[in-house]
Amino acid sequence: MQIEVDTDSPMPAYEQIRAQISTMVGSGLLPVGAPLPSIRQLAGDLGLAVNTVARAYRELESAGTVVSRVRHGTVVADAPHLPQAESQRRLDEAAASYTLICRQLGISAEEAVRAVRTRFAPERRT
Repeated sequence: MQIEVDTDSPMPAYEQIRAQISTMVGSGLLPVGAPLPSIRQLAGDLGLAVNTVARAYRELESAGTVVSRVRHGTVVADAPHLPQAESQRRLDEAAASYTLICRQLGISAEEAVRAVRTRFAPERRT
């Protein structure tokens, strides 16, 4: 699992971690039951405070993305299908975060949409 944190980003480090893990889970890169590194290990690997990583893990757990158990670690949850209202809330939240970052970077709406469409494009195989 490769996570990168940009300390110069306006997005807090815990949110960068949460977003990257959520993306990996959503894309299937981290399947159900896949273990996450311990909080201490990931904090050490990223050069961050343990509390920063712990907050990311707490947010992931409260969203139902992961399950943490004492002495068993944190694993990707077998997430049930989300209700439409929750899916819409998460989509709106993600769009607001993405829009804020694009504005801060001076990215136009057209460029932002193009970037999203590129991510949705099926992987080309040769």
